[in-house]
Amino acid sequence: MKKSFDAAEFPREEVRTAIAKGIQQAEEQANRRQSPLQMKRKSKPLLYVASVAAAFSIMVGSAAYVSPTFASTLSQLPIVGSVFSNYEFLGLKQVSEQGLTSLIGEKHTINGISVTIDEVLYDESNITVGYTIDSEKELSIEYFGAGLEFTINGANPVANSVSFGKKVVGPTVQTVIARFDVKDQMPDSFKMGLMLEGKEGEKWEFTVPVKKITNTIYVPVNYQQQAEGIQLDVSKISLSPSGIALDYKATEKGTIDNPQVGASFIEFRITDQNGKEITSHSSGGEGHFDNDVWNYSSIKSFHPISDDVQQLTITPYLALPSGEGGVQGVETKIPFDRSALKEVNFQSFTVDVPKQTK
Repeated sequence: MKKSFDAAEFPREEVRTAIAKGIQQAEEQANRRQSPLQMKRKSKPLLYVASVAAAFSIMVGSAAYVSPTFASTLSQLPIVGSVFSNYEFLGLKQVSEQGLTSLIGEKHTINGISVTIDEVLYDESNITVGYTIDSEKELSIEYFGAGLEFTINGANPVANSVSFGKKVVGPTVQTVIARFDVKDQMPDSFKMGLMLEGKEGEKWEFTVPVKKITNTIYVPVNYQQQAEGIQLDVSKISLSPSGIALDYKATEKGTIDNPQVGASFIEFRITDQNGKEITSHSSGGEGHFDNDVWNYSSIKSFHPISDDVQQLTITPYLALPSGEGGVQGVETKIPFDRSALKEVNFQSFTVDVPKQTK
């Protein structure tokens, strides 16, 4: 399942003014014969004056008006930590601002196309990678095919779903967020291999250290209910600065040739004690057939909650697709028959938020 993001507008003239001022200050530093390392350390904060990843293409262009040495230094500085803060995922902004993500800043350039892994977040529900693509020439949307691929400690994990969000900053610059919902039992820290393949056969490969955020509170739920032949079990939720993660399983009798049973379409609506809905960022899930029963499981993700939230009301429901169907395997099309599914009215239940989260 893919989610799209609209490109954010940014104050171009203010950015140009801020960058020009930064370049002037950096030139003055360079003239005082500081070492290259010192210049990088002192120049880097100047890159964040504009506070938007979109400024990168203008920065490199502006650097051509100063000395070649300084222009080279400026063009090689990574935009570390800029990607998460510019997407409309409140949880990503929050963990980035609190310094809870793994800052990477590793950059590889092939055929005039630079890919920088900026930032990685590993929480209870997803592994999220933010990266920047900066090219010497304009690239088509299809240039990078299926997008970022990954391994965990050198092995290919089973991913429930992968979603991508992209912002086109300019004709040659874009920032991307890749969110991986992983099914396998995961270690708290590991080496993550990342690979992006280009249309001309380029391969940008990275190995980055990843560590799960630790300030997470686990709330046992152990809630069960049965409705219209669906057995639903919600085992726990977790609360962290990156958001809420809800862990559930659902089962329903069916046949091997038709996985489109009601249990496969379960989603959740969460509201606080004042009736305010917590935004969902749910993706897919995993399902398998065993002894005439379809078994589904997933971890659904939501926005983080504010400090004044004391109680959550959770309402399961069926989110039936509006399309014509899906695909099973490689070529077998599965027509979607909405009339074959029964209406299901699940009961809501409440969960008290521990005081420690405030």
